[in-house]
This record gives sequence, structure tokens and C-alpha cells, in this order.
Amino acid sequence: MVHLLLQRQWIGPVRLALTLLGLPHNFVTSGIRPALSCSSYCPLKTSQTITPISSSCCNLYMTSVKTMPSPAASFVKSRCSQYPGSKIKRFSVPDDKVDWSKSWPQYSPPSYTDPAVLKKPVWADPEIGSFSPQFNTVDGGVDRTSFEGKYKVESGKPINPRGRTGLTGRGLLGRWGPNHAADPIVTRWKIDAKGAKILHSVSKRPILQFVSIKRKDCGEWAIPGGMVDPGEQVSLTLQREFSEEALNSLSVPPTEKAKIHERISKLFTSAGFQVYKGYVDDPRNTDNAWMETVAVNFHDDSGNSVSELPLQAGDDAGQVKWVDVDSSFALYASHSHFLELVSKERKAHW
Repeated sequence: MVHLLLQRQWIGPVRLALTLLGLPHNFVTSGIRPALSCSSYCPLKTSQTITPISSSCCNLYMTSVKTMPSPAASFVKSRCSQYPGSKIKRFSVPDDKVDWSKSWPQYSPPSYTDPAVLKKPVWADPEIGSFSPQFNTVDGGVDRTSFEGKYKVESGKPINPRGRTGLTGRGLLGRWGPNHAADPIVTRWKIDAKGAKILHSVSKRPILQFVSIKRKDCGEWAIPGGMVDPGEQVSLTLQREFSEEALNSLSVPPTEKAKIHERISKLFTSAGFQVYKGYVDDPRNTDNAWMETVAVNFHDDSGNSVSELPLQAGDDAGQVKWVDVDSSFALYASHSHFLELVSKERKAHW
């Protein structure tokens, strides 16, 4: 993916903000990545603690989301029977055998790495054996640390901290170990012709709207997001992915690009909060490679920043629009869960 031309103006202040806020510095390589296959969402059971943290650049509410003890409860899509984009069948893993601590001598998963990954694109690691990555640390610019803490490495390969998936190798993922992503959740209030907040007829709470894209690969509605590029701070990834996927910033004239940058800058330095940071139950996950993400909500409370920009699908998006936040609206992967947390924080309808 190509960064916004004006992105360099962000680097100094965002690096300062992240240092003060304690946001992680994640790295993966750039380039076009294989499409993600979609599957149904199984909600995580969570508890959350919200603490306001201030800096000279922004006021960010850090939401700590903790999964419940059972590893199988939030480990469903990672065990989908057929691996996405292939004819490969996973070794069936029952709930009581997910945890690595459970002895299972019969476990014999197949190994699979997608041909697109094996072609050695810039965003992918070579095969283990041809190089020796340093896991649980920043390795030559690639962040191989995990939000889950220190993970095990056996026979030179990292082990999925959440448990068995029924498949070894990397599948569609480029990195051995954690593959870091970022999901920007941009919201506004739904208002009437007079500018008053519209209340839901049942809950009597104000209705939030969020920018949603329809993924080209699976046709499901989702939060715009993507992988963290080399040397890129998470906040820059959030801004870049939203600009590219929801505003088509890569294809607009320079004058429009400057306007987009100005509005995005205003929103992405406003009050927001970290909705989730951690492991993602993703159908691409394997025993040796898995997805992790940071999801952050940026709210256009007055409706005068991003709300005034015309939405235009770009990059991986087939369509883009403002969507009412509601529990009945089906979304890709764990995105419904993220929006539920946003609704609770904003005291909005869900």
C-alpha cells in the first residue's frame, strides 16, 4: 500500500503521542496481501477497564479488554474446517484439545503456506531454515512481539499462544508469529434535519453511525483496516487505512488529497479511545502464524470533520457508507464486538 503523500507531517507529533500514551510500535512489511476469507462471528466474553490518558496531542481513552479463561471460547474461526482460499482441510481440534497443555499424541496437522506467500513478496518472511528470525522482539524492523505476552518457539517456529488450530505453516499470513493490523472505527451521531440527535424507538438512546466498507473478497460489511507497514506507528496505520479504503485517497487529485488530510488530521487528533488490543480469532490463523490488532474509535462528535467528506470506496473496499450501529447489523469477523464496546462507551443505542 502507498502512504499518504502528506503523512510525513504526522510522524513527529504522533511518535510523541504514542510514546506518552504507551501505544505499541508494530511493524510488518508492505505490499499487496492475499485476500481474507470471511466467516461468521462468535462474540468474545469480556470485561473492560477504561482509563483516560492525556497528552499534548490528543486525549485517548485506553480500553483494556480481557478474554475469559476458556481458550476455546474465542478460538472458533481459527479452527474453521477448510482453510480459506484453498482446498486444505484442517486437522479437527475439539474444544477440550485446543490448549497446548492438554496432552494429545494423535495430533497430526497438515502443513500449508499459500503459494502467494511462498513467492517471497516484500510483506512476507522466507521459510524457516533459509533464515533465522528473532522471535518475541523487534527483529530487524519487524515487530515479532505479541500482545499476548511471550510465546513459545519450538524447532525454530513460533507457537500460537491461544492453542491448536489444526494447521501448521503460515497459510495466507506473511509473518511467522504475530501479524499486526489496525482497525479505525470512525463514528458520528445520527441527526435529523435540525441537527438534533435521533433516539432509537426502543432503547431511547442516541444512534451512532460508523463508516463501513463492503469487502471485495467476501461481500461482508466491515470496519476499514489493514496491516501495519514497516516503521509505521499504529496511529498512522489507522489514518492511512481509513483514508485509502473509505475516502479513496490514493486516486484523488492533490488538492482533494490535501483537504482529506486536513479533515483526517483534525479527527485523528481528537478525543478517542482504544477499543481493543490483542489476538484476533481469524480464519487465516495457524499453529505458527496469527493475527493481532489494535482497534481505536475516533468520534466526530460535532459532525464537522470527516462527516462532511464524501465517502468513496478504494483499495480493498467494494462499497463504503455510513451505517447505523445496531446489534442486528451483521458484520465481518469480530467487528460487531468492537462496535458493541464503542456503543457502551458512547452511551449509544446497541
